[in-house]
Amino acid sequence: MRTSTRIAGALTGLALTLGGAVLTAPSVRADIPACTQMATQAGATDSGSVTAACSRGVVGDLQSCVSGLTEAGVAGGAATGACRAAAHEPR
Repeated sequence: MRTSTRIAGALTGLALTLGGAVLTAPSVRADIPACTQMATQAGATDSGSVTAACSRGVVGDLQSCVSGLTEAGVAGGAATGACRAAAHEPR
């Protein structure tokens, strides 16, 4: 077998393997930008605190997320909505 044929075969196999990995990878459910945008629209002033709180919402710690957003100046209902957006939790 020629070297160029081996290289082409190896590259094809690699492409198929990586393509399969992309297809079987779990979908990302996190939506930090949606959370931070909602919090900012609701009156949050400290973007660092908002991002940190939304990051906690992404991992499923909604109570901590809501507490963080409330401390950053977001009203309770808006904070809950933003945290649910972060985790894509059904409403």
